[in-house]
Amino acid sequence: MDGRCDDERVSAPGCSAVVEDEGGVAEDIGKVVEEVWRREAGHVLAALLRRGDPLWDCEDAAQEALVAATQQWPAAGVPENPRGWLIRVASRRLVDDHRSREARRRREIADAHRGEQDRAVHWTDRVGDLDDSLQVLVLCAHPSLSEASAVALTLRAVAGLSTERIAAGLLCPSPTVAQRISRAKQTLRERGARFGPVPVAELPRRLHAVRHTLHLIFTLGSTQLDGEALVDRSLTGEAIRLTERLHRALPRDSETTGLLALMLLVDARTPARTTRDGDLVPLRQQDRRSWDRRAIDRAVRLLEGCLAVGPVGPFQLQAAIAAVHATAASFAETDWPQILELYGMLRRLDPNPRVELGAAIATGEVHGPLAGLEALAPLLRAHPDDHRVQAAHAHLLDAAGRPGAAMAYERAATLARHPAERSYLRTRAAASP
Repeated sequence: MDGRCDDERVSAPGCSAVVEDEGGVAEDIGKVVEEVWRREAGHVLAALLRRGDPLWDCEDAAQEALVAATQQWPAAGVPENPRGWLIRVASRRLVDDHRSREARRRREIADAHRGEQDRAVHWTDRVGDLDDSLQVLVLCAHPSLSEASAVALTLRAVAGLSTERIAAGLLCPSPTVAQRISRAKQTLRERGARFGPVPVAELPRRLHAVRHTLHLIFTLGSTQLDGEALVDRSLTGEAIRLTERLHRALPRDSETTGLLALMLLVDARTPARTTRDGDLVPLRQQDRRSWDRRAIDRAVRLLEGCLAVGPVGPFQLQAAIAAVHATAASFAETDWPQILELYGMLRRLDPNPRVELGAAIATGEVHGPLAGLEALAPLLRAHPDDHRVQAAHAHLLDAAGRPGAAMAYERAATLARHPAERSYLRTRAAASP
């Protein structure tokens, strides 16, 4: 088997791109390959991991399969079963490179660790029906890794995201993310990490990393760096689907429930975030009649249930903030004092730049734009190249009647990656003093 497609010239399921037209002129199918990889990366990696090979070898093999796809599919066509094609090509790489370490099946691993399973929470049994991608997330959340490294590795391995996109979600430089991924793979190699049962002592930390990663996948999909659409529904939908499965497996885990509620609440506003022409619509001006009220009602019920049993964690608090927005009849009727109080609780539990930004904006709504500017000042000094921070600065300057709002909006537009955001910010710049 050489990884070829037997001259199949069809597009991938769910993709409308044409690989070759009647005149024999091949079109660029890079976007098709990217979409297929994003959808299938986790499944391919999971299939390879079941062989018993180390994560770093499996990821290298999967990446080589992706390279082979970009080289062969433009000429041979996208296969009818892209996942199977990628798995076959990657498997051959593993066979060629690791014949001396022929894979042990997952059942053999479970038998070898039967005694350990008896002492552990049967995590693998509880997630046995879960999606392969979610099981890979659990594997990548290894206790030997720092949380930041585990998140970066799983975003690369499972979601198939580029280093640049991961860096944008983590608010850190791309070289830092690349180093984290490299160190994570090296650490797993040194520790001999394998696909297997999870001891009870490791469950809380691994689950925390899994939730954080799912949230980042959703966040990255909610506002793309580029592309025609502001929201990447393939990413947000995948994050919601995986979180739904995790919630069904662990229905009494309050933070997982809170995360699901948060995603549903944010996703419910998607239809109102842009016009038909793709122009950005800020929250203040969105038509709330187009919000998905069924999803909002379900999220509120989930949130009320998990808040009642506690303990309260960061995702529950973020969901509570989103619920205040979602249940307000209008922007003017938003309970900003409650939002500010929730941000205060969130800052104590999980201080980070995104929380500080939200708290500064809420401060401006409750105590006036000058107070908001004062709260934003440390963040502005620490993250001058974040377009969201610059946009908040511009908004507060504009609201306070201070000079420099137009310049701040223009700087935010320069830093923004998505065309819809840049267009909106430049429109505000033109209308500001």
